[in-house]
Amino acid sequence: MSNVSRGIAGVVPDSLQTHTNLNVILQVADEIQAEDPNVARILCEQAYYMAQRLDPNSDGRGVLQFKVGLVSLIKKQLAKKDGARFDRNHDAERLWDFYQKYKRRHRLDDIQREEQRYRESGTFGANLGNLGLRSNDSKKALSTLLALVEVMKSLSNDARPDGVGRLITEELRRLKKMDATLSEELTRYNIVPLEASSITNAIGVFPEVKGTISAIRYTNQFPRLPNDLEISGRQELDMFDLLEYVFGFQKDNIKNQRENVILIIANAQSRVGIPAESDPIIDEKAVTKVFLKVLDNYINWCKYLRIRLVWNSLEATNRDRKLFLVSLYFLIWGEAANVRFLPECICYIFHHMARELDAILDHGEASPAASCIGEDNSVSYLQQVISPIYKVISKEAERNNNGKTAQSEWRNYDDFNENFWSSDCFKLNWPMKKGSTFLLEPKKRKMTWTSTFVEHRTFLQLYCSFHRLWIFLAVMFQALTIVAFKKGTVNRDTFITLLSVGPTFSIMNFAESCLDVILMYGAHSTAGALAISRLLVRFFWGALGSLFVTCIYVKVLDERRDSDSYYFRIYILVLGVYAGGRVVFAMLLKLPASHSLSEMSDQSFFQFFKWIYQERYFIGRVLYEGTSDYLRYVIFWLVIFACQFTFAYFLQIRPLVTPTNIIVELPSLEYSWHDLISKNDNNVLTIVCLWAPVVAIYLLDIYIWYTLLSAIVGGVIGARARLGELCFIKMVHKRFESFPEAFVKNLLSSNTKRMPFSRQTSKASEDTNKTNAALFSPFWNEIINSLREEDYISNREMDLLSMPNNAGSLRLVQWPLFLLSSKILLATDLALDCKDTQEDLWNRICRDEYMAYAVQECYYSIEQILFSLVDGVGKLWVERIFREVNTSISENSLVITLLFKKLPVVLSRFTALTGLLIRNETPELAKGAAKAVYDVYEVVTHELLSHDLREQLDTWNILQRARNEGRLFSRIEWPKDPAIKELVKRLHLLLTVKDSAANIPKNLEARRRLEFFTNSLFMDMPSAKPVSEMMPFCVITPYYSEKVLYSSSELRTENEDGISTLFYLQKIFPDEWENLLERIGRGDTGDAELQDSTSDALELRFWASYRGQTLAKTVRGVMYYRRALMLQSFLERRSFGEEEYSESTFPTTEGFELSREARAQADLKFTYVLSCQIYGQQKQRQAPEAADISLLLQRNEALRAAFIHVEESESTDGSVLREFYSKLVKADEHGKDQEIYSIKLPGDPKLGEGKLENQNHAIVFTRGEAVQTIDVNQYSYLEEAMKLRNLLEEFQGNHGIRPPTILGVREHVLTGSVSSLAWFTSNQETSSVTLGQCFMAYLLKVRMHHGHPDVFDRIFHITRGGISTASRVINIGEDINPRKYAGFNSSLRQGNITHLEYFQVGKGRDVGLNQFVLFEGEVSGGNEEHVLSRDIYRVGQLFDFFKMLSFYFTTVCFYVCTMMTVLTVYILLYGRVYLAFSGLDRGISQQAKLLGNTALDAALNAQFFVQIGVFMATTMIMGFIFELGLLKASESERVEASEDEDEDDDEDEDQDEDDEDNSESDSDDMEDDDNDDNGVEVKGSLGGSTTLDVGDAVSVIKGGKKLRRKEKRARSPLGAYINY
Repeated sequence: MSNVSRGIAGVVPDSLQTHTNLNVILQVADEIQAEDPNVARILCEQAYYMAQRLDPNSDGRGVLQFKVGLVSLIKKQLAKKDGARFDRNHDAERLWDFYQKYKRRHRLDDIQREEQRYRESGTFGANLGNLGLRSNDSKKALSTLLALVEVMKSLSNDARPDGVGRLITEELRRLKKMDATLSEELTRYNIVPLEASSITNAIGVFPEVKGTISAIRYTNQFPRLPNDLEISGRQELDMFDLLEYVFGFQKDNIKNQRENVILIIANAQSRVGIPAESDPIIDEKAVTKVFLKVLDNYINWCKYLRIRLVWNSLEATNRDRKLFLVSLYFLIWGEAANVRFLPECICYIFHHMARELDAILDHGEASPAASCIGEDNSVSYLQQVISPIYKVISKEAERNNNGKTAQSEWRNYDDFNENFWSSDCFKLNWPMKKGSTFLLEPKKRKMTWTSTFVEHRTFLQLYCSFHRLWIFLAVMFQALTIVAFKKGTVNRDTFITLLSVGPTFSIMNFAESCLDVILMYGAHSTAGALAISRLLVRFFWGALGSLFVTCIYVKVLDERRDSDSYYFRIYILVLGVYAGGRVVFAMLLKLPASHSLSEMSDQSFFQFFKWIYQERYFIGRVLYEGTSDYLRYVIFWLVIFACQFTFAYFLQIRPLVTPTNIIVELPSLEYSWHDLISKNDNNVLTIVCLWAPVVAIYLLDIYIWYTLLSAIVGGVIGARARLGELCFIKMVHKRFESFPEAFVKNLLSSNTKRMPFSRQTSKASEDTNKTNAALFSPFWNEIINSLREEDYISNREMDLLSMPNNAGSLRLVQWPLFLLSSKILLATDLALDCKDTQEDLWNRICRDEYMAYAVQECYYSIEQILFSLVDGVGKLWVERIFREVNTSISENSLVITLLFKKLPVVLSRFTALTGLLIRNETPELAKGAAKAVYDVYEVVTHELLSHDLREQLDTWNILQRARNEGRLFSRIEWPKDPAIKELVKRLHLLLTVKDSAANIPKNLEARRRLEFFTNSLFMDMPSAKPVSEMMPFCVITPYYSEKVLYSSSELRTENEDGISTLFYLQKIFPDEWENLLERIGRGDTGDAELQDSTSDALELRFWASYRGQTLAKTVRGVMYYRRALMLQSFLERRSFGEEEYSESTFPTTEGFELSREARAQADLKFTYVLSCQIYGQQKQRQAPEAADISLLLQRNEALRAAFIHVEESESTDGSVLREFYSKLVKADEHGKDQEIYSIKLPGDPKLGEGKLENQNHAIVFTRGEAVQTIDVNQYSYLEEAMKLRNLLEEFQGNHGIRPPTILGVREHVLTGSVSSLAWFTSNQETSSVTLGQCFMAYLLKVRMHHGHPDVFDRIFHITRGGISTASRVINIGEDINPRKYAGFNSSLRQGNITHLEYFQVGKGRDVGLNQFVLFEGEVSGGNEEHVLSRDIYRVGQLFDFFKMLSFYFTTVCFYVCTMMTVLTVYILLYGRVYLAFSGLDRGISQQAKLLGNTALDAALNAQFFVQIGVFMATTMIMGFIFELGLLKASESERVEASEDEDEDDDEDEDQDEDDEDNSESDSDDMEDDDNDDNGVEVKGSLGGSTTLDVGDAVSVIKGGKKLRRKEKRARSPLGAYINY
């Protein structure tokens, strides 16, 4: 019954859940079924009655099926084993008795009284954290109690009034008085409990939050609201209630944006300064900062259209008005649905609604706004403002015919938005006229709004967007060719010939103007008059100009020999004026140093010429860079041009001059083939065949030079950024001593650095190293714990890698044991071999600094342990021994005082002692430990010490008497102090561990992560702010139907070759599998036996899922952000009335995840939203993905899921009406989904690309000032999360003349070790996302949005169209195109994009060849769409020339050059074919021999130029040097060579085994082996699917020899080239 009930509770129809607690009642029935079936039956019956009252006719969707299932369940419960029936007359008594027992068992009355006392006291101390934990446990019981109360209330009418009925009535009266207190903890909220205070959520206690709530509270200065206005919960009236009443915003939109505004203002205040706790007041600076940032785009829009702002001046606008306007903007945006992609449309709506609000605020009484009043007098912003715009967009989206219709036939989001770039948009009026042209539905080909660009699918767009590049290359090629044919002589004739570039330039410019006119087809009828006028003016200007220049130049050629030519002077004057004008306008509009002068160009004198030179848009108006940045990329391109043109002139053009002249002057050659051109025209076609490959390669090789130089410069940038300094685990070991200082300097805030130390700490330990180590250790240990939780390391490795807290009285820094392992044994060997002085011995030990640390720690640890164990005479002996030894050390006579040859015996006795002390105390162990201490005494006194000192101790009366009486070490004090116990354990490991540090950790992924993290500590990064002052941050993950968790059946299902996913994972991750079994305490248990335990089976599912590309893995990685913030906040110790750290205590991190304050502080700064578009549909059909997502919500309290919900109902005419809602849910106290917000949408949100619309609907639920979009195939790490504060501070850093709006971070491909192809592709991508991205961001200033790990300035982007664009077709390509368009949009809107190397995110890629080819095809297809887009066109037109070059060569150029390379090969081959078939090849060769001219032969062999493309691999090679180290790469090659020598023997064995297997296979298998599908596909192992060779799969079964060989080769970077 339990499973059935759970299923019914999970499928309660939404129409029944809206106004009832049916779901909760059925959940309670399920939970108490085993305890009391009668009460469970009563609850189920009551649920049925409630459902029947709400929908008696079962009209709602799914209601009938729900009722039938519930009735079936009740019938099963009513039937007893003996066939009797339940007596319903006693249901009330049964329920009352169970209610009383339940209250007593869970002590709910006591807990409520205790909570009330704490609330009334107003103090929040450490005990409140424990109370919060108890409240968390009691939330579930309280929810159950309220469900029972609801059912009791229904049954009380049928109960006897003199019996239980009276008791129930009295209880209900009592509960009515306490109803608010009872339901307070169960009130639904997202982050901040605004409607009811919560004892388990401390956010409401923070002064900045309390101050913000107080700031938006309604005052008497505001207009009066109706007395009957309803407000939810216990909330007092505030600004949002006025906005809801005036404009008719949805209640959940009000709740959502109220919390959003409160968090934004509170976090802004925390950065200005934490207000006083007694009377928190929000600073005007914080409000003004948020006000200007949120409304920045609106301010720019008003300036562009030259209209007045809705406020007079910033100084005259008080704080309340600013808060009203910010709140209004967010409410407009939060309910705008698809209109959010139209940022200037949002500005238009805000402009008019803000004016309405301003008028209402000036009146004494509030009234609904006229723009939001419907025909039925209802007030609804959604229906009256958004829905009309949405309907037009929706109708237009239908016309694209699922992307098959040409772009000129319909309009996308950009077309709609650009309508608001003109003052004509005000013709829409306000309230919007229904007859406005903008709101008219399109009719066939007739458009009704302004459009300025059409995405035509043609290659001519490439020329049109980057015409300056092609003109420049053509002009330079012409000039170089002229100089080459003139043999480098400079005279008047050469100069006149060079002037021919003038007509070339003007004609090509005219061609671009013609293309602008042609490509405007489809928009010419709807474009604005100004845009059409500019096109026509430029067309006629270009036509007349090119005709005039060409004619004048022809006249100049006619008068070439006239030294005083009239036309020559005119031509020079025209070119000079034109060139001067272009230079002046370029300086005014592009050069940073001259940009201030460009303000003059806004005067009427310059307006016309500026309009002709550059089209004026709302975007792309201020795209200049700082002078230093500008000079950097200008110099870079000048160097490239120097190399390019030098190479072209000396190696391409000049060698062809002489052969060309000879071929032209050759006598008639005999053609073996018909030729209608070259026979009588100086062999023209031959000349074309000769020059065509050179011209093609001339257009290509600039990209080769760019690649070479970018790799060199990128390497310099990488070296300056200290990339790859620690690329070996040995280097990590060697430099570990410097990690604490670097960590404290970069990653700790000033609050954490104030942590106290023990009073017992000696002066020697108070030095900087000791302090840094103590601050570093809790974070390092948490990193090691995370590696253990992820099963990358074993328990033993965790013990060796963990670092002591260094807070005790030990007089030196205690390093992790893996650095000190076997050092004591080595030091002992040195002492045994010592024949020198004490100083010489110590110098030899100090050659290994960690050996010196080990010796000192061992000495001081033994001293402390012995002092803690003994008392009385024993303690006197210990003091005497260590005093004598210390005296000998100070006098350099230790080699005389001690007999070093006895050290092994002494250490063995201490090892035996610590081996006993690490166990739990028993009488037998106590006796054994006392005996061990006495043995230590004997061996030290009579063997280790010198003869003189031994005699002194033997004749010591006190000691001698105690020894004779048997009192010496007769008993010991077993270690009770945790610090001493930890010291004993550490000393025991120090004396016994013999592992080499080079093998710790063994796992390669663990090594890589530690290497990168420790290396990043030495990179430049901003200082970390305290958590309370850091920038708030959010992560959003778009999810559709990807794998969430692997099910047990999926893990065990075998493919046709008998290999299961679990078996495959066990073989490629053998150490991690063993670590899993060790962690769950199953030892050598087989995977089949794990299914016997539910918890172990779930751990197995998660273990496998964490090694695939699953949502569960992504969620765990992102939730590390919250874990890191909780740890950092816990150690910073932000308190509210509780005591600070005392000087005698040192804080520990134990239980930091349970700290109420740390959790609240983390929630205030971080949120995570899953955008699960079809989660609602998955729940309705009970898909396994829905259950898995629900499980993730239960395991992560801060996780939220947003999805689209569809409600269907029948209209009066029988048609089905569909209503769409955007919902946000979290897990409640029962582990079920709890709806937080439900915002109605104007219609189906999927008008554009699905993934992007999915992000758009969920973006309203995000919080903070920054947002990171993490995809399902990506993963973060705890150690990287600790650098989150530093990363977010980059938004305040200096990265140019504008603050950053997108922060790029590096990605590491996790699937690189699966196969050689995967290794190659991962290194290919790594080279492009590390050095390449740094180079583009720092030097070229053209980095766009590369990938999902990038961090966006949330406020900047949501006020400018969002973090992605969603127009159909043009933004297709899943996550390839939208990434770039976000960068285009940010750059054109005066944003700044940078890249940082000290922060990384993991990423999975498909590892099969087919998947890789498909992915590359998707990328190339996406770049093809880029070429067609208006964004590329505008960037190409508006960037300065050198920045335009940078943009072109870092975006579409690679694919253009790839295509041109293929065409060049065809040109070369067809030219050779023509020469061969025509016989000219043989004829020219014969003439060359006769003339003795080898240049002709060389000219015919130009194919070597095509091979220069090999230099494009230099970027990857440079990446190898920095990521792996040059020595590591060469060593791996030597290892591979030795492995290949032995491979033949292994292959012989494998061949015998394969022959045996093949002989047993049937003919069908042999046929399959001959086909292309000769692979074993293991679904979902490390990607969507992973393909292995059959030989590899079979060898896995036989022991994995081949697989291991392939893995070893794959780890070699150059070996990956071989395999690829």
